[in-house]
Order: sequence, then C-alpha cells, then structure tokens
Amino acid sequence: MAFAINGKFTSQPVTGVQRVAYELTRAMQMDARLGDELEVFVPQNAMEPGTLLKHLRRFPWLRGTLWEQITLPIAARGMTLLNLCNTNPLFKRRQVVMVHDMAIYDVPHCFSHKFRLWYRICFAMLRRTHPMILTVSTFSKSRICHHLKIDESRVAVVRPAADHLDRIAANAAVMSRLGLAKDGYCVIVGSLDPRKNLQRVLEAVGKLGHLPELKFVVVGGRNSRIFHTDDAQYSGNAANSGQVVWAGFVSDGELKALYENAGCLIFPSLYEGFGMPPLEAMYCGCPVIASSCTSIPEVCGEAAMYCDAASADDIATKISRMMNDADLRQRHRTMGLLHAREFRWEYSAQKALEILYGTTGERLPDLTPSASTS
Repeated sequence: MAFAINGKFTSQPVTGVQRVAYELTRAMQMDARLGDELEVFVPQNAMEPGTLLKHLRRFPWLRGTLWEQITLPIAARGMTLLNLCNTNPLFKRRQVVMVHDMAIYDVPHCFSHKFRLWYRICFAMLRRTHPMILTVSTFSKSRICHHLKIDESRVAVVRPAADHLDRIAANAAVMSRLGLAKDGYCVIVGSLDPRKNLQRVLEAVGKLGHLPELKFVVVGGRNSRIFHTDDAQYSGNAANSGQVVWAGFVSDGELKALYENAGCLIFPSLYEGFGMPPLEAMYCGCPVIASSCTSIPEVCGEAAMYCDAASADDIATKISRMMNDADLRQRHRTMGLLHAREFRWEYSAQKALEILYGTTGERLPDLTPSASTS
C-alpha cells in the first residue's frame, strides 16, 4: 500500500490537534482491512503517546519544521502522505492534508506574526498543489472553501470523537490536590488563547456573589510562540480571588476526574474549528455551558446550554441557572452522555480510510461475509 502518515505530531505536546492525529491514526491502524500496511513516519524525538502507535519508522535527520519539509518528503517519495495537523511538506505531490480551521484568517490578532506568516504560506500552497483536504466540521469546511477558494468537492469532513476517554483511568487525587468537592466547582478548559474568552468568564465570576462557595478551575496554559496574549489581561478581583483555581496543565487522568466531578464545563469560546472539551466533558457526564459561536452548536447539538459569549452577564446567568438547579444539571448530563456516544473514532477512521484509498486510486477492502468467503 503506497501511503504513510506524517508523524511530526508524535514529537509535540498533546493539544486538540495532536489528539485528533493520534486517535485517528490509532483507529485507522486498528481497522482489520489494513493489516500491517499503515506506517507512521516519525522524527527521532518522537515521544508518548505517539510512540505507542504501531508500525513506526524513524527518520533521524533534522527536527521540527525542517524534518517535515526536507526529511519527510524524501522518506515518503513515491507514496501518498496523510498529514493530520494542518501543515505538510510544501512541494510534495500526492498528499491528503487535514486542516482544522481558518483561525489565522478569521481571527489573525490571536496569533504571533511568525506563526501567522508560516501558516499563510502553507495554506496558500494548498491552492497550487491541489491535495485532497480533510477537516473536522462543516463550519471549517465552509471557511476553508471561502478563504482558500477551493471547490467543496476537494474538502471532506471527518469528525473527531471522544471515546478515547474509555482508555483513561480517572485520577481523583486531583480533587484533593486542588481542594475541590464534587459539584462544588465549574471547570474551564483551554489554552490561554484570546479565542477561549477566559477574561469574559472571569468577569462573569465577579457577578456571582450569591455563589461564594463555588470555585472555577482553569485548566491549560499559554504558548507565546503561537498565541498573541498578554498575561495582564487576566486580572481583576475575580482572577485573584480564592474562587478561581489556576490548575495549569493536567494529565489526561486528572482532566477526566475533573470532568466527572464538576458541576459543569464552561466553554464560552469565540472561535473553534471543532472544540473537543465540550464533547469530552459530555462523554464523562459533565453538563456543558457553551458559546453559540462558529462550530460549537454543530458539535454539541441540543445537549448543551448555550450562552452569549460576548456577554459576561449572560454567562453569569447561565452558570447561576445550572448550578442552582440539580435537576437541570442531571438532564444535561443525560443528554450529553447520549449525544457524545454518537462520536466514535472507529467511525472517523472509516471515513478517513475511504477518502485515503480513493485518493490512491485503490478500492477499500471489503470484509462483508460474502467477500471474505469468496
């Protein structure tokens, strides 16, 4: 089989994009139709969880962007290359590229100048090299077609999933470490990126004086190489009060425990190509208050309570409603659990493989009973 996966993501910290790449690769490799055929080309500095994938081939020359632009296309010459994290070798032929969003065009002020410039070069080349493009939502597909002037027939949606949480054991020790009680806190997940709208949540916290015992746990950190942020913006009485707990980066097990025990997840993001935290929270039985912006209603459906992300007053009102009504929280838990279980990596992998085999001009193997016995 003449295709391979760009494994640059195995050398990077796991955020939403890398999570999709890892889980989609893992699910495709588990598909019985492929057997031992799907290899992942990785740099020398690959690390877990990427190194837990099957059929890794290490190519030690160079690292980072230089590895992707020089080493990888040499290693994958003559093959179709599947790239799952927005970027790809610029001058290689026969590629499939997953582009998660068009944030550098839609909200350019959120990114550093260098990051913006590099991604615009990468995306401009997609118009010239004509690869098949995958993306994670109908919203992102529409923005890709709009900004890159690409025909809809060249862009296919492969939705991420949340059932990877079945393999993660919840680490409840995080509760005592952060001084939390079940249903006594709301969790806020996301890097300190202006799109995540954290400052608006902190303003909302300042309006919840009637809930003095309620805590707000902020999970995530800041990458100044990517995001244009100013730590001074996260200021004020609410940010520095005992109600706000700055957890920083947490392990997958700790995050699962935080989801399982939280009164709700607050996700007032202003821009998302997909938005994994609400789906993961629902999968863990955590009620969700989410923004109605961009792709989020597409992901959350009717299972979330929606807020006006531009209004601290509305965010505060929705938090108050959710946290003062145990029956309402239970209804959202039930709806969220049912909704999130419709998103499975197995389904995502099936869609991706159909596209990949079609791109290489080969028929996807059939495992129906009649085919296997003929």
